[in-house]
Amino acid sequence: MSVSSVETPGALPVKGRSLWDDARDRLLKNRAAVASMIVLALITLVSIVGPWLSPHGYDQVYRDYVKVPASLSAYPLPDQVEPALMTALKRARLTTEGYAREGDTVSVRVSSGRDIDPRLVEYVNRSDLFKDARFEDMAADNKSAVLKAEIRHLHFYFGTDANGRDLMTRTFIAGRVSLTIGLLATVVAIAIGVIYGATSGYLGGRVDQVMMRVVDVLYSLPFIFFVIMLVVFFGRNFVLMFIAVGAVEWLDMARIVRGQTLTIKRQEYVQAAEAMGVSNGGILRRHVIPNTLGPVVVYMTLLVPKVILLESFLSFLGLGVQEPMTSWGVLISEGARNLQGSVWMLIFPSIFLTSTLFALNFIGDGLRDALDPKDR
Repeated sequence: MSVSSVETPGALPVKGRSLWDDARDRLLKNRAAVASMIVLALITLVSIVGPWLSPHGYDQVYRDYVKVPASLSAYPLPDQVEPALMTALKRARLTTEGYAREGDTVSVRVSSGRDIDPRLVEYVNRSDLFKDARFEDMAADNKSAVLKAEIRHLHFYFGTDANGRDLMTRTFIAGRVSLTIGLLATVVAIAIGVIYGATSGYLGGRVDQVMMRVVDVLYSLPFIFFVIMLVVFFGRNFVLMFIAVGAVEWLDMARIVRGQTLTIKRQEYVQAAEAMGVSNGGILRRHVIPNTLGPVVVYMTLLVPKVILLESFLSFLGLGVQEPMTSWGVLISEGARNLQGSVWMLIFPSIFLTSTLFALNFIGDGLRDALDPKDR
């Protein structure tokens, strides 16, 4: 028996490591990238689940809570209850006396020069501060009674906006819109750019020149003019946003992939595939495009924040999503208009937007170092 044929008892088979395995290990050693992935995952989870768990609808209006500050305490505040109740009863044209409060139940004796209509309790129920209002101890002549109502406790952890809508719920909904637009527009840009750039670079010659001149012409079109033209034809809607942004941002991706393709098509394995008679489409699918994924993945992580910023910029100009739907750009625009006296309207959307942008940029830097450590 030869020495080479002897097997060591209990020995495990040797498992090879791919370049992607090495890149993953290098990425996980990058603390900033790992922390950014956790932050981005938390923001995404909150944006998806948060609106379902919130007791407020993103379009629900509280007329009695317009521009209330962010607070951990429940509204109404103690000094708000009595004035709000008296205002509601004044609208009902009832004379009041003897206000009292016991726990969450408030009571006040009311009187009127004519019979008290039981439907007058709706003046109190329509208030955002009270619920279950009713008349008790009605006098025999129906001219006086005791009105009782329950205090309705509401929490606005991020405060409310200028229309009395819960800012926390709207910030979560805005996260859905901004992240979805960023991802969809990036996918559109990557798909078009990779296919276009790989085809142009691999075919070369006059085809390459014509395709790149088309890219140059599209580069010369002003982005805002292109978006305004789409708005005129299709109106302002959610789909328009990622079509408009994705239809412009693929130009950079096409140039990057074309440059990579010009290098890859000179490699021996591509020439071997050509000698074996593999079609151009097969070479692009199996050899060219897979070997450009490193730069593409890095560029994708850097393109998502760019698209989110573009969407925010368009929303700031009034070309973004329509009410009552919102995005981080819309909320920041509203917060900037109400900065004096309502600073919370700007702070919370800005925190979410900047955290997402920083996280995506750190992830992009980590992927760049992991996929090509020689560039460090």
